[in-house]
Amino acid sequence: MQQIWIPKAGDPDVLELREAPDPTPAPGELRIRVAAAGINFADIMGRLGLYPDLPPMPVVVGYEVAGTVDAVGDGVDASWVGREVLGLCRFGGYSSLVCLPQIQVHALPKGMSLLEAAAIPVNYLTAYQLVEVMGGLKAHETMLVHSAGGGVGIAATQLAKRIGARVIGTASAGKHARLLEMGVDACIDYRTEDFELRVLELTDGRGVELILDAVGGKSFTKGFRALAPTGRLGMFGMSSLATGRSSKIGTLIRALSGMPLFAFNPLRLMNENKAVFGVNMGHLWDEAAMVNTWLDRLLEYYSDGAIRPQVDRSFTFDEAAAAHRYIQDRKNFGKVLLTP
Repeated sequence: MQQIWIPKAGDPDVLELREAPDPTPAPGELRIRVAAAGINFADIMGRLGLYPDLPPMPVVVGYEVAGTVDAVGDGVDASWVGREVLGLCRFGGYSSLVCLPQIQVHALPKGMSLLEAAAIPVNYLTAYQLVEVMGGLKAHETMLVHSAGGGVGIAATQLAKRIGARVIGTASAGKHARLLEMGVDACIDYRTEDFELRVLELTDGRGVELILDAVGGKSFTKGFRALAPTGRLGMFGMSSLATGRSSKIGTLIRALSGMPLFAFNPLRLMNENKAVFGVNMGHLWDEAAMVNTWLDRLLEYYSDGAIRPQVDRSFTFDEAAAAHRYIQDRKNFGKVLLTP
């Protein structure tokens, strides 16, 4: 099989395509011949040496795949062989063959393509946890989502519109027209506009009930101020750390210096009737039963037509460096995939 390895921290060119022996599924596992693997910002952070959960390098990253089951281990029904599935990985997804426990594998609903399937797990589960599980978004409320043209941003927008909420999205100006067509109610150009001021203008000074922020740094502080009473700030990343293509200690220090280390004290939260929460799907591996209920619900939403993954572009395995650059330069509108 083929795998994409991160041998050391650095720019996208450190990624290496290597050959490895084909794996054999252990008892309770299915082997998936991968058609597409999802790329997530955590992979970028890992390559930069800034992702704390990354195993020691050299390492193969990747949290999600879609493909066809071609073998099963003992204890797994042989009827799985030949079925198209999506799967959640705890690293190792940048591979042409992946073995996963049965509990982490789901059959595709009717009509879902393998490319769409690879775009579902991480982005839509993250968005579901942010918007519905912990964010508690309601039809009469307004949500601000940063990086609205990214995979999680698009997923969160679709979930919010299913609920009937109003959506404000930040993105570069070139993505605004497509976001408005998707149902975003108002767009903010994060490069030229102060999102805090624009949110207050768009809400007549009241603020929004839910903010989804994977930018971090000063963005957290500004977002907290832009919350309405009963507002919730959902934090799920720190993309501000990845402003360069290689790991830089200065970037880390600047980003952390903007963190609201003392802004979220209990008295202030109580007095302002605001809430702050964090989401990291990578820390829910011991909650497989709960996450499976979320994924089942999302697959129902797909069957009902409420969500549709937006696949921006696919890169072959030998184009992995270009794929990482494409995401890090924020060129994508939707999900970026790797195909063996």
